[in-house]
Amino acid sequence: MSESTSEQTGSRTTEQMLEADRREPDVAQFAGGVSSDEQHAALRASVRQLGRLLGEALTRHEGPELLDLVEKVRSLARQPDDKELHALLDGVDDATAVVLARAFTAYFQLVNTTEQLHRWQELSAGEQGPLARTAQRIGAALEDGSLGRDEAEAILARLEYRPVFTAHPTEASRRSVLELLRRIADLVQAGEDPRARAADDPLAQRRMAELVDMLWQTDELRVSRPEPKDEARTAIYYLEQIATQVVPDLLAELDRTLGSVGLVLPPSARPLRFGAWAGGDRDGNPNVTPEVTLDVLGLQHEMGLRILVGQVEELLSEMGSSSRVVAASEELLASLEADAEALPITHRTIERLNAEEPYRLKLSYVRVRLLRTRDRLANETAHEPGRDYATFEELLADLCLVRDSMLAGGDDLTGDGAILRLIRTAVAMGTGLATLDVREHSEKHHAALAELFDRLGELDVPYADLDRDARTELLSAELTSRRPLVGASAADLGEAATASLGLLRAIGAAQDAYGPDVVETYIVSMTHGVDDIFGLVVLAREAGLVDAGTDERPATARLGFAPLFETVAELEVAGPLLEALLGDPAYRRVVAARGDVQEIMLGYSDSSKDAGIAASQWQVHRAQRALRDIAREHGVVLRLFHGRGGSTGRGGGPTGEAILSQPNGSLDGPIKITEQGEVLSDKYTLPQLGRWNLETALAAVVEASLLHRTSLLPTDLLGEWNATMDVVAAQGQQAYRALVSDDGLVPFFVAATPVDELGNMNIGSRPSKRPGGDGGLDDLRAIPWVFGWTQARIILPGWYGVGSGLAAACEDGRAELLAQMYGSWPFFRTFLSNVSMTLAKTDLDIAARYVERLVPDDAAGLFDRIRDEHARTVREVLAVTGQETLLESAPVLRRTLELRDSYLAPLHALQASLLGRLRDVPEGAEPDPDLQRALLLTINGIAAGLRNTG
Repeated sequence: MSESTSEQTGSRTTEQMLEADRREPDVAQFAGGVSSDEQHAALRASVRQLGRLLGEALTRHEGPELLDLVEKVRSLARQPDDKELHALLDGVDDATAVVLARAFTAYFQLVNTTEQLHRWQELSAGEQGPLARTAQRIGAALEDGSLGRDEAEAILARLEYRPVFTAHPTEASRRSVLELLRRIADLVQAGEDPRARAADDPLAQRRMAELVDMLWQTDELRVSRPEPKDEARTAIYYLEQIATQVVPDLLAELDRTLGSVGLVLPPSARPLRFGAWAGGDRDGNPNVTPEVTLDVLGLQHEMGLRILVGQVEELLSEMGSSSRVVAASEELLASLEADAEALPITHRTIERLNAEEPYRLKLSYVRVRLLRTRDRLANETAHEPGRDYATFEELLADLCLVRDSMLAGGDDLTGDGAILRLIRTAVAMGTGLATLDVREHSEKHHAALAELFDRLGELDVPYADLDRDARTELLSAELTSRRPLVGASAADLGEAATASLGLLRAIGAAQDAYGPDVVETYIVSMTHGVDDIFGLVVLAREAGLVDAGTDERPATARLGFAPLFETVAELEVAGPLLEALLGDPAYRRVVAARGDVQEIMLGYSDSSKDAGIAASQWQVHRAQRALRDIAREHGVVLRLFHGRGGSTGRGGGPTGEAILSQPNGSLDGPIKITEQGEVLSDKYTLPQLGRWNLETALAAVVEASLLHRTSLLPTDLLGEWNATMDVVAAQGQQAYRALVSDDGLVPFFVAATPVDELGNMNIGSRPSKRPGGDGGLDDLRAIPWVFGWTQARIILPGWYGVGSGLAAACEDGRAELLAQMYGSWPFFRTFLSNVSMTLAKTDLDIAARYVERLVPDDAAGLFDRIRDEHARTVREVLAVTGQETLLESAPVLRRTLELRDSYLAPLHALQASLLGRLRDVPEGAEPDPDLQRALLLTINGIAAGLRNTG
């Protein structure tokens, strides 16, 4: 199906179509409640309270002189002339700089915590939540016939929103600090409860002062770089909170709202799941080994089973239904007899007290089986049928047996109550909390294949000398072969083959131990051709994970394979590459064996770093359209995996808006989206906010899957919009490339930002630079690229080139079209909304301090170009949106940034001063440890204040 035919539906006029789109729910509605002066006043009161407690802590521990210095620096930072501020900071010794940076950082941590709490209160102030509003729109579509009930139920059965917690090094805050801040938030919330007793207030104030004091005593910086298992523990920390405090009620709300329009999810449906990368992302990280992967999966399952045991025990306390009152099903009673035989000691323990309580009896056996499963996995002993669980399906069957018995007896209220919440939670989290993705660079697989093929001696030339077409032909033929490449002897395998096959065999061992869902997808980064996927499938065959089968022999596949398209060039060929993949009969059989689901990962970071945000965002959007149409032609369900970073320059922004701004029809039920760095702490540190963010995203997935399957806009209008966006993207890319191709750009970037200090932050296990290279832009990963610009408040990757692109479109006579696109095209509206947010966070007056102090004169001229493009972008964005100021339509965010600005300015000034001192240290000399520590603390504080690093 072509792009034009797939987008066109109906025959109404352009004006009618646009008016219909304007009546569609604005993505901004997913922000929930409206901000209020009362809420903002409460926020300021909480900030003042916490600021006072922090001031008292500073005085207790450091003396009144530090508090006086903090206030003087903050006061001077408000003055237009910053000479006195610079003189003061330059005169501060390194040790004092440490505590000064810590003071401002602690303030931001407290501000963020109370802001998160009040943000949740504002968002949830409306009468209806996101799911309820979405259900209303679905109900209307069912009523008017634009959505069929059978179609809706089929889509809901495969619907899945999967946030994936990555291990990328962008989270600057330690878990110890996050836990203290969460407890402080609980006290702030309790103190604002009008029902709180006045007599409790002194105790609460004492406890809050204690926690703020502990915050000051806790080191914000990690002593050593975290290992992958440490990163996994961080993900588990959030997943545990989500599993116990968010998921049960959230999925119950989904059941309720869908039920209000007559739609029912089966208990086995998985509308919400979670993914993880810590321990599985090997691309560029030598610390992730097969042994580490297995250790991480052990950690996840130990916690997941512990949580399930706790939830079953909680349910046991209320499952006192007596057989004298209710009638248990014959199936349940038969299972109890089998349980008694398999677990006689448990039977003797519980039978006397619970003999007439069939549901409590059954759940008691479930509890013991879960405990024995945890012990079996920890001790690596054999499965004992009936005494532990070999698969998650066995656990689910036991839980559903209890619910089915309740429903069969007419107990709908209890059957759709706590037991269903437990089932939904178990299905969402599994026994291991999250499905682990594995990712590796395509060249690693080709290096392994070269060793395997060359040792056979069958090729006329070495494998490495084959061009891409020859490799594709060779590997495609090999997919249908059953002969082993390794053979009986693996003793002489090379290092590359040993590594790749070792990883794949570890995946097989993990699936044998934990079940098929433990690792579902292997992601191939730097996918340039189908040979990059075929090569991995061949290796997976060698490890016993895949058999591509034949027309007569069915294929089997224990693992799915996902190409990752990261650069603009890769995104441009994503459609043809998928066509070639699915057009290969052997690979198509592999996809069929995976349930006809093909996952594709789309990268935002490298494409933005390579071509600028306008070209990156547009090319990702166009790639989705092409992938959607090809998947439909081949009868395949497309599962897009969006590799979004926390910042706009790496694809970040509100998740709900991003989901609703995708091309119509590209979301066909399942979707995966990365959650990185400060995004995790910002969204999930407070369970209340975690609930809201997950509900918002889940509602968007439901709406996009059911209601955004086709566009009502005519082809000619879409063509004009596409052509306009082509101009914006092309001219934006040209302006961006002209800047980053300048020989002075890298020296300017390194001098004006603390990017070189990122490696000392100990915030991730993966190196910040790619191995080898000459130190240029191409060697720098996208995360530190964004990180550095953000710290200096230039934030260039999130906006540079957009102004040139919009201006070019206006000069081409497309100004009215741009306004039309902003009013009626979710993609374009979301794009400009995110750019506006980044522009608002950008402060080139602050950036000028870095440039004046740190950048050599021969490179400083680039700053004038940056200023010109910034002014152009602000002007053009305001013209298109019709607003007078940035963030005019986002008052909550605007006021939050205003609240922090008076404290960010002095911290930036201190950082610029410290960077100057560090650069003045003679080559070969060791800088003062206090100087390095103070500088890292300013990086931490600015990241906290802006809510993102990379």
